[in-house]
Amino acid sequence: MWRRLAQILGLLLCIMGWGLVGCTLAMDHWRVAQLGGQAGSSVVVTAWYWSDLWKDCYEDSTALVNCVDFGVLWTVKSYIQAVRGLLIIGLCLGLIGTALAFFGMECTHIGGDQRSNDTVLTTASAFHLLACVSDVAGYCLYINRVVTAFLHSKADPSKLSYEIGPPLYLGLVGSFLIFLGCMIHCATAYRVNRTQRGKEEEKDVLRGKKHTHRRSERSNGSQSSSTYKVASVVIV
Repeated sequence: MWRRLAQILGLLLCIMGWGLVGCTLAMDHWRVAQLGGQAGSSVVVTAWYWSDLWKDCYEDSTALVNCVDFGVLWTVKSYIQAVRGLLIIGLCLGLIGTALAFFGMECTHIGGDQRSNDTVLTTASAFHLLACVSDVAGYCLYINRVVTAFLHSKADPSKLSYEIGPPLYLGLVGSFLIFLGCMIHCATAYRVNRTQRGKEEEKDVLRGKKHTHRRSERSNGSQSSSTYKVASVVIV
């Protein structure tokens, strides 16, 4: 019973993390920069510059937003293309891993025997782990660019000082949930295989003891028969 509950929990964590990573692709404010907002006049003017994977935007204090979509694929910056590709690859691998995990779970009764289900579940965990690595690599690449630009802006005050936005934190949390789910699946498969091996070894030991006991009984029986024959010969 505990194994089924653990597998269901792992699948829910993987699906939740996969959904969070997918949501970050469509979210705004991947990086945010703020200008103004300081007192000193009768009107406080504030402006925000923010970007995501698809556009750059400007928003003023009147909530007026002007956005410029990125052009065709080959005109976008290389690191943004890399982040898009890594996240999409992670989503595809996570989808395959979710399907395999659904077929490899014990409660679905779709796969074959228990050993084949454990193999399918371990394969699903491998796909989820690769998806997690791909997602984390994409987020870390974007964070590295934002931090580099932030440090350059400190050296040059004329440049905008961007900060990390909420989608990056949400994506990292989703990646951690995927990692936690695949670890739970691996733990359930490994523990069951270990207990099965222990039971098989115990059975082998018991079989060996039975064989040795039978052999000893046969040897004792043969010895008693031989002594009986010798005794009968002596009496005759």
